[in-house]
Amino acid sequence: MSPFHPEGLAGLGAAWKSQSPVIRGVVMMCASTVAFAVMHFSVRVASSELHPFQIAFFRNLFGLAFLVPLLIGPGFVQMRTRRFGLHALRGVVNIAAMFLFFTALAITPLAKVTALGFTAPIFTSVLSVLIFKEKIRLRRWTAIGLGFVGMLIILRPGLAVVETGSLLVIAAALLWSLALIIVKTLSRTESSVAIVAWMGIFLSVFSVGPALWVWKDPTLWAWGWLLFIGFAGSVAQVSLSQALKETEPTAVMPFDFLKLIWAALLAFWFLGETPDEMTFIGAAVIFGSGLYVAQRERAAARAGK
Repeated sequence: MSPFHPEGLAGLGAAWKSQSPVIRGVVMMCASTVAFAVMHFSVRVASSELHPFQIAFFRNLFGLAFLVPLLIGPGFVQMRTRRFGLHALRGVVNIAAMFLFFTALAITPLAKVTALGFTAPIFTSVLSVLIFKEKIRLRRWTAIGLGFVGMLIILRPGLAVVETGSLLVIAAALLWSLALIIVKTLSRTESSVAIVAWMGIFLSVFSVGPALWVWKDPTLWAWGWLLFIGFAGSVAQVSLSQALKETEPTAVMPFDFLKLIWAALLAFWFLGETPDEMTFIGAAVIFGSGLYVAQRERAAARAGK
């Protein structure tokens, strides 16, 4: 029987539900890493013809289109908000981060961009101290310091030329960490549907102007990549959200490192890029420190309940 037959699909659904939440979470997390890596690779390919700002606009537009079915009916009710300004601020921060990151993808080795992107949780932890006045003990400060050491291992300032793209990724990671802080604030009063939907709306609106500024009519080849970027990005976001819904973040976040593996393989096979060992070493240090910080924050949250 074909797995696409209704009875075959029902059997697959039953088999999926029979798995433990941890297994389902890990599978969805791994799927998200593949989708993110494929999307980043696709942005790199499409940037050979289109400006990153224009690519970002279509990524947001198609991403919003995928959200529309989720908003039909009760979804629109959940979008009601009294924090319109904070949603808008999150959109401004997010679109700036996306523009920086997509530009970096166009000019920097794919594996290096992915590796430096792991600094976002480190910046988030620092901003939590500055904004929410959270108390951090020595072990977490040590982990944060190691994260920045990992960043220096990749950049090697003074020993190698620090590329513009690398600096753009770090700036994007810093902005993404600020966006996460805003989301943390919004989540206290807003539904997840409202947070995701307003993000999609504001990102689409805020990316129109920059896209028109650099506009170039896409070829049929470019349209194909733009559609694929929108699809891969939506799959990545949905898979990641489902993974975090299935089980504890600390159970699935270790698998996020697979993004670097997939990115390195895609870059090697199709772009002829060979990342050096320092990129992997630095990424491992950054990722390990970020994972430790996440675990400590989870433990602190549990202790506070």
